Amino acid sequence: MGYPTKVQLIQRQASAQWYVNFPAVLAQAMEFIKGEVVEWIVQDKNTLTLRRTQAPSAVQPDGQRKKKR
Repeated sequence: MGYPTKVQLIQRQASAQWYVNFPAVLAQAMEFIKGEVVEWIVQDKNTLTLRRTQAPSAVQPDGQRKKKR
């Protein structure tokens, strides 16, 4: 099942920002945490992949990342 999402553009005098909202149901299913860093990869003009920069096993129960030493 897909989740249709609109692409939004915010125009400012000096810049423009594009936004794609991530459906909460997907974020919960992926167990994302607030502030998590992800990476967008352009596969082709029809495919955009979102990849975690750290494995989800590095998330502690309190929602914080384990610190690397």
